[in-house]
Amino acid sequence: MANNWHGLAFNQVPHSANEIHGDKVAKDYGFKGGLVPGVTVSAYLCHPAVEQWGAAWLKGGAADVKVVSPLYDGETFDIEILESNAERYSARLLRPDGTVSATAEVSLPAVSPAAPQRRGDVVADRDSPAPKATLENMQGLMQGGCQAVRFRWTAEHEMHTYLNDESQLPELLQINGGGLANMSFVLGCSNWILARNAYMNPWVHMATQSQNYGSIPLNTELVAEMTITDLFNKKGHEFVDAQVALYDRDNDTCYASIDLRAIYRLRGL
Repeated sequence: MANNWHGLAFNQVPHSANEIHGDKVAKDYGFKGGLVPGVTVSAYLCHPAVEQWGAAWLKGGAADVKVVSPLYDGETFDIEILESNAERYSARLLRPDGTVSATAEVSLPAVSPAAPQRRGDVVADRDSPAPKATLENMQGLMQGGCQAVRFRWTAEHEMHTYLNDESQLPELLQINGGGLANMSFVLGCSNWILARNAYMNPWVHMATQSQNYGSIPLNTELVAEMTITDLFNKKGHEFVDAQVALYDRDNDTCYASIDLRAIYRLRGL
């Protein structure tokens, strides 16, 4: 059974190119300060899964996480398990005032769905600027396809921990322990490939549905591929839905599939 837990929020990227994670721009949009990344909030909700199922969840677990309100660096939070059994749990993340910041349905399926197959998309040139995330350009990506992006899971990566005190991570996820990639990194790959294909600033991660197919060892070379599946406007915000798959760069093993929803253009921009 999954257990409740209590933590201290950590914004790993206060100087991110997405300035919604910095105090100045976030305050311009009415927030108290820079937002803890949505992928980090998601990792907090997946933390009980790693504690409950260990390596099995990293190799075959699934999560459906929705971020509904901000979480700020240094805030205490509680992960409250609402329902739990041997195969799944539902949970929510509560801020100190009781506000629900995010919700999740997390499971360890008996049988995983078939993994995506790598297409061999052209890899983005790191030195070429991404086109601005206008509706026209996003429609072009949806119709014409997106570029792949390479990553490397390392001890130096900004997402190598989702807690300021790394010793509070499950041992499997500690760099000096198991060294396996945590979910803030895995889900972060979906953010970064989107940002590499379309320049967005500021923008907001809203939700992911993810399926793990393998745990990612330290120093693994990776490549992500993406397909944009929907674009829509809601309350003046421009949203994008995208399907992302994360592969081993050398042997094409699929490590994870991620369905991402994000606001790529905030109301008023």
